[in-house]
Amino acid sequence: MQFADILGGTPSVVNGVCLSQRFRNIDVTILGRPSRSPLVLPQFFSFESLDRQGRALNLGETVILQKEINPFISALRKRGIKVTALHNHWLFENPRLMYIHFEAIENPIIFARKVAEALKVLGR
Repeated sequence: MQFADILGGTPSVVNGVCLSQRFRNIDVTILGRPSRSPLVLPQFFSFESLDRQGRALNLGETVILQKEINPFISALRKRGIKVTALHNHWLFENPRLMYIHFEAIENPIIFARKVAEALKVLGR
């Protein structure tokens, strides 16, 4: 699937929604224990509800380090992608992890290309 390939993820279809998933390589501990859980290090991108003009509801979520927040938000906004949430999932993790959600109505391939460019501001 071209959408997942552009984003460097694994494609799947869940509940009729096209999904691409991958995971960040961040050394993290929660409660002092190392974690590689997909719940901790996710990057998820999806599209659905394609219209006749080829536009879809495109959604994204990624784990993000605190120092990456402003550059990543700026990179998304520069590309016309709406940032809809920024929050934590865990307590007592190190380093501090945040999770950012974003969305756009547009062609999924265009969305994937924009997000792939924005992701370049993130480390590892």
